[in-house]
Amino acid sequence: QVQLVESGGGLVQVGGSLRLSCAASGRTFSNYAMGWFRQAPGKERMFVAAINWNGAYTRYADSVKGRFTISRDNAKNTVYLQMNSLKPEDTAVYYCGADASLSTMRQTYDYWGQGTQVTVSS
Repeated sequence: QVQLVESGGGLVQVGGSLRLSCAASGRTFSNYAMGWFRQAPGKERMFVAAINWNGAYTRYADSVKGRFTISRDNAKNTVYLQMNSLKPEDTAVYYCGADASLSTMRQTYDYWGQGTQVTVSS
């Protein structure tokens, strides 16, 4: 089992920045690729960004490319999502997940955190 706990969400104005963190415990963190997804009210959980086990490879949704950056620190068992130039459409609950390999597909993730709310106000 892998336990994941997200933090860092909050209320921010358009154009602002936030950094989300996801702390992992349980099985060896570096065995897993990690991903961030988000879910807006009434919508499906959508892929945002993913990173492989050592940080050498990343993937981003087109909607966040150039604005968001995913990174990880295996020594701290933590994955981050730096979000810049935030827009109202970025408002959602953000979830981190752990997967055996780098994936953009929600269905392949084995473990999820409880989510953290990000609200971008105009």
